[in-house]
Amino acid sequence: MLARAIPSAVFARRRRALMESMGPDSVALLPAAPSVPRNRDIHYPYRQDSDFYYLTGFPEPEALAVLIPGAEQEFLLFCRDRDPQMEIWHGRRAGTQGAMERYGAANAYPMADLDKILLPLLENRERVFYAMGYCPDFDQQVMGWINQTRAKARTGVRAPATFIALEHLLHPMRLRKEPEEIAVMRESARIACEAHCRAMQTCRPGMMEYQIEAEIFHTFMSYGAGWSYPAIVAGGDNSCILHYTENNAELHDGDVLLIDAGAELDGYASDITRTFPVNGRFSGEQRAIYELVLAAQQAAIDQVRPGRHFNEPHDAAVRTLTEGLVTLGLLPGDVDELIKAEQYKAFYMHRTGHWLGMDVHDVGDYKTGEDWRVFEPGMVTTIEPGLYIPVGGKVIDAGWARLGIQLETEVDERWQRIGVRIEDDVLVTAGEPEVLTAAAPKAVDDIEALMRR
Repeated sequence: MLARAIPSAVFARRRRALMESMGPDSVALLPAAPSVPRNRDIHYPYRQDSDFYYLTGFPEPEALAVLIPGAEQEFLLFCRDRDPQMEIWHGRRAGTQGAMERYGAANAYPMADLDKILLPLLENRERVFYAMGYCPDFDQQVMGWINQTRAKARTGVRAPATFIALEHLLHPMRLRKEPEEIAVMRESARIACEAHCRAMQTCRPGMMEYQIEAEIFHTFMSYGAGWSYPAIVAGGDNSCILHYTENNAELHDGDVLLIDAGAELDGYASDITRTFPVNGRFSGEQRAIYELVLAAQQAAIDQVRPGRHFNEPHDAAVRTLTEGLVTLGLLPGDVDELIKAEQYKAFYMHRTGHWLGMDVHDVGDYKTGEDWRVFEPGMVTTIEPGLYIPVGGKVIDAGWARLGIQLETEVDERWQRIGVRIEDDVLVTAGEPEVLTAAAPKAVDDIEALMRR
């Protein structure tokens, strides 16, 4: 976890807002993410649980945050003790003193004292807010504490009677970004844009996909950022694999290169995709597909406004893509009928966007009841239409596939090996949408000009 860019006062403000929503006679339990083994004696680089970090800013494993509205000490943090010997091997710890001084805990305790301290805090509380099912081992601990509290019923102690999923209160808070969060996301986007520009300027036929990946990560790390997801660096036919991450093929003259790579800064993600020609010049067919996807993206971005609902950008992208495929002769038929039968899914099989924030696929419902969620200022979504025509020129007819019939459609060879996706991070404002990732060029002429430098 990188150094904090969000001020301590923001975390305190979030905790206060959450506790006001919880109401009296309640307690919230938030465990830190566990450290995950990679192989013998080695762990994956640690990344804190997003919910836990959102409320505490605390970056260490083996910790538990406890929120008790109305108590004399409303925010308690259980964490690892300072341990000079372990810190020699694995790095410094905040300890209980640091948890109070640097992270705003009203009181802090060693994890070794968890059972002894926490059990009385559950007594005579009506509700427990907790995300059950994400940490099975901790679920067992929680139920053990509840059962121990129930066992005291004859002494007049009441055990909590209601469990409430914490995300019902917390995730709507995370969906609407605060000004401090937006500032960090702008910087994360700026870093990622610079990385994509570096990739365009570096790319040459004969290079390997992983060499371009290295240029991207070099830029991330030069600004103290990390990656928000494993990068997709996909040349030629690999560009038609939506989640390609092998990144080990040679880049060939005449192919396109699709890069889907975002940075993470202080726990906040950017998520960008750019597609460009390996040799710096789009062919006629590549340009036609690319400009169609770009037009679909702009049509979708135009829908990211307050009062519009989440599916409207997707509908706009689908219509633009379908109209363009008909014009290019790749999808014969009437546009409305093709959309109704979802025939476009032969070339465009994914959605147009997702929420973005601390998680790349961030929290927040996409529907409220039967209706799509309406955009509000402070929400951030990706907009990422694409078209994919793999080698061999055979794509599954989507409309028939829904009926269980596998019908392949032949596509002329000149359109093959072209996968194009263009993705930007878009902030909902009170007026025009703000494209946080606008610094990464996406117009054909701008890309070609940058690659000539």
